Amino acid sequence: MTNDTRDVQKEIHDLVTSQKVVLFMKGSPQFPQCGFSAAASKMLNSAGCSDFVTVNVLADNDVREGIKQYASWPTIPQLYINGEFVGGADIMREMAESGELEAALKA
Repeated sequence: MTNDTRDVQKEIHDLVTSQKVVLFMKGSPQFPQCGFSAAASKMLNSAGCSDFVTVNVLADNDVREGIKQYASWPTIPQLYINGEFVGGADIMREMAESGELEAALKA
């Protein structure tokens, strides 16, 4: 059951624009609930980013569905840097391998 007075899109927008790095994932970095989410948080740490905000989409179905609409991206995890959607685990992996992820995090 959803709360009709809740504006999930605004909540998501406010979060991704108020924090430098936000990772929407299944679980937490300490207890990831899927391999892609685990890989995404490890890639951020490997790129030197330790102060990122995570959102466990399994804890809130409205956010889980809302984040897919927010970025028009069907899968989770989703990474945002400086308010901009970066991509999911596959895009993060490509960026990590090329050095782009570390550069984006430092920008």
